[in-house]
Amino acid sequence: MSTQSLPRLVIAGLGGDSGKTVVSVALALAMRDRALPVRGFKKGPDYVDAAWLRWATASPARNLDTCLMGPDAVRTSFVSTAVDDGLNVIEGNRGVYDGSDAHGTHSTAELAKLLLAPVVLVVDASKVTRTAAALVLGCQALDRGVQFAGVVLNRVGGARHERVLREAIETICGLPVLGIVPRVEGEGLLPARHLGLVMPQECRPTGEMADRLREAAKALDVERLVAVAREAPPLNPAACPERGRRESGRMCRIGFLADSAFTFYYPENLDALQTAGATLVPISALTAPELPPDLDALYIGGGFPETHGALLASNARFLESLNGAAAAGLPIYAECGGLMLLSSGIWWQQRRNPMAGVLPFDVEVLPKPQGHGYTQLVVDRRNPFFPEGTVLKGHEFHYSRIVPEGHEIQTACAVTRGTGCLPGRDGVVVNRTFASYTHLHALATPEWAVGLVTAARRFAEQRHTVQRSERPKF
Repeated sequence: MSTQSLPRLVIAGLGGDSGKTVVSVALALAMRDRALPVRGFKKGPDYVDAAWLRWATASPARNLDTCLMGPDAVRTSFVSTAVDDGLNVIEGNRGVYDGSDAHGTHSTAELAKLLLAPVVLVVDASKVTRTAAALVLGCQALDRGVQFAGVVLNRVGGARHERVLREAIETICGLPVLGIVPRVEGEGLLPARHLGLVMPQECRPTGEMADRLREAAKALDVERLVAVAREAPPLNPAACPERGRRESGRMCRIGFLADSAFTFYYPENLDALQTAGATLVPISALTAPELPPDLDALYIGGGFPETHGALLASNARFLESLNGAAAAGLPIYAECGGLMLLSSGIWWQQRRNPMAGVLPFDVEVLPKPQGHGYTQLVVDRRNPFFPEGTVLKGHEFHYSRIVPEGHEIQTACAVTRGTGCLPGRDGVVVNRTFASYTHLHALATPEWAVGLVTAARRFAEQRHTVQRSERPKF
């Protein structure tokens, strides 16, 4: 198989909140405005930034996480979904060398080296001038294997500020300044809240917000950025493992909640369910009158049910149908926000909104994270989806916790890394419902899609048997 050029750039930073997402989104919008192909990728387990990249590119944005997926799967995912012309924008996370340890394992820099991608460093220029060159120079010196190709200056205060910064960096570091983003007073170009940015599905970024981002893109040297991306060496698809093929067997119908309250879905997870034999049915928990009656299973991803608590609670008929389906044995797999929806109620800002009541507890949302980082679970008890002994690698980022932590709560997994939903435990099991604070990625845990589709097929067969005999056998 021939090599592919796959023009690509890694947009990295010196730390969190340096402006990587603004630059990545603005650059993607500039490419679309030029009618050039563009794809977005996000380093690490991040749903929110990936959603903005999806909005900007009008295409699914893939996460590239070497810690969860391993280097081969990351390379496969990129080569399989990147465009062979135009531009592939890979947004880093945190600082360029920040990884899982002091050696920078799984950092943005390591991802760039894996994908042979040039790096454009976004530098927050607030209250610095020549010192910015020292920071860039340090990044260049730390690992000569990282190909730094240029700098974008963020939060620039004016023409003089830009001139001094540009001269210092280009003279001392030998790198071109490929764009600037002027300092914006107030909330900034993208709306923020807990867990990072507001999801684009909630704020509908059209009109003034989109205009501001396009205005920011005018200060980027798009032509030079694309030229740098085209200098990346070709990647050979033959070096990557073959992607999964569609499984044979009876098709099943798996619903998933898809609205502004539930948005945390990896494209690979939905792809994996379809490959395993599922027909996917999108459902809005905010507007659907009830669950479709012909579902074989339900997948509830994460999101922000707390900010939609009143709307969810007002759709009482839907919540009742969800409770009834769970009681009837419908296989339900829920992650984080899905766990919150299935709880008895959500406490947020001193107000309780009743939820589906499938799980025997409330959850409360606190001002600080209750779990954040990579997780590892060992399945040690019976459950609807995973054989005992299965090791699940995932991640968590939640501000909520279960209240009260009663002994009557049944769980299926021991937590060997992370926080989970109870001390040392995760994976609450009620009937055929499995609810966890851990998010799984299908390329890291292929057992997940197979387990959900298998459970759906079993439920479908049971339902058909009941319909034939007209006697329930749940």
